[in-house]
Amino acid sequence: MEYGLIGQKLGHSFSKPIHEALAGYRYDLMPLPDEDAARAFFAARDFKAVNVTIPYKQVALACCDEVDEKAAAIGAVNTVVNRNGRLYGWNTDYAGFLYMTKRAGIEFANRTVLLLGTGGTSRTVSAVARDAGAKEVLLASRSGRSGALTYAQAMERKDVEVVVNVSPAGMYPNNGECLVDLTAFPKLEAVADVVYNPFQTALLRQAEELGVRSTCGLSMLVAQAKYAAEYFLNEKIPDEKIEPIYRDLRAKQANLVLIGMPSCGKTSLGKACAKLLGKRFVDLDVEIERQEGRPISQILAPGKETYFRDVESRVTAQFAKESGQVLSTGGGVVLREENVAALRQNGVVVYIDRPLQNLQPGGNRPLSQSREALAAQYAVRAPLYEKACHAKVTNDAPFYTVADRVKERFYEVLDCERP
Repeated sequence: MEYGLIGQKLGHSFSKPIHEALAGYRYDLMPLPDEDAARAFFAARDFKAVNVTIPYKQVALACCDEVDEKAAAIGAVNTVVNRNGRLYGWNTDYAGFLYMTKRAGIEFANRTVLLLGTGGTSRTVSAVARDAGAKEVLLASRSGRSGALTYAQAMERKDVEVVVNVSPAGMYPNNGECLVDLTAFPKLEAVADVVYNPFQTALLRQAEELGVRSTCGLSMLVAQAKYAAEYFLNEKIPDEKIEPIYRDLRAKQANLVLIGMPSCGKTSLGKACAKLLGKRFVDLDVEIERQEGRPISQILAPGKETYFRDVESRVTAQFAKESGQVLSTGGGVVLREENVAALRQNGVVVYIDRPLQNLQPGGNRPLSQSREALAAQYAVRAPLYEKACHAKVTNDAPFYTVADRVKERFYEVLDCERP
């Protein structure tokens, strides 16, 4: 391997496309099972330059012949360059995190900052916050050892103004995990999460609901990669390259999620948009039927919805955590808030609104066999669609015109968003 990434679990990593877009070299992912394997990798010195991720940043520090002063002070190395057999180490997470928080408008000066997690990344983020003039930096962990608070104790600190998750909590495939309840912090101004897969963790979902400024770790990942690539190649790369790569990666990985009433056109529009966006199309109703081995008309019946809704929630959670898809949902998916949260974590949710008079009762939809039943459904669900979506497109024009509108709204939401 010439250039690449080492760590324990790399299946979720976006580093390969980022580095290859930044500098054009081949960038490989090399998962290593334990610290002994990491030490053996560095001892062999059979590489030009590598990035290092969880949990080998301290191993990398110990294996380097020379370490940058800031990386030594932090106690973690994430960038190692082999120059004529000598290993040089830096920490570009510092500059990457600083870029991310400045981009999001998050301030640390004179703030009480709470870090969720005490691993290697906490050292980097703590250094950034202290250098930026934080009034106090608190650490929290499950055990509360080594001077850290437990998460329960942390939620008693009513003076916390900035929360940063520096742990893997909520990271794919363990989506949904959250370490604290943000309503415990009445002075909260901002939330940052170094996790970038999913884009909206459960922690960031809370921040959105509270109207608090927030950001995920994707821009940090791209920025630190840019700074690492400069060390790899020993040449300057313009900062202006960060944002286009960030936005391109975000657009490629984000899901387009279509919600709306039965017969509003989600399936046909979804297939067309999947082709327009170069994404995989998934019809969640079809997936429910496939997993259950029978049609929805046999699973769902008036007065017997609970089983179907449970299955729907399971299937929604399964596909919503993945990336790069167009998802067509069932009409009632918005009836459960857990489904909406799952769909929004990686997705731009677009409400396909078709005028009620143009919706068709019947078909394989057991709960909307009559126009009266359809109208009653619409009255209940329309406000839920409005609340759940990032954007609304009215299906009242020629098919391909509407598909183009959906595509445009997808990109508009991403362009306006500061995730």
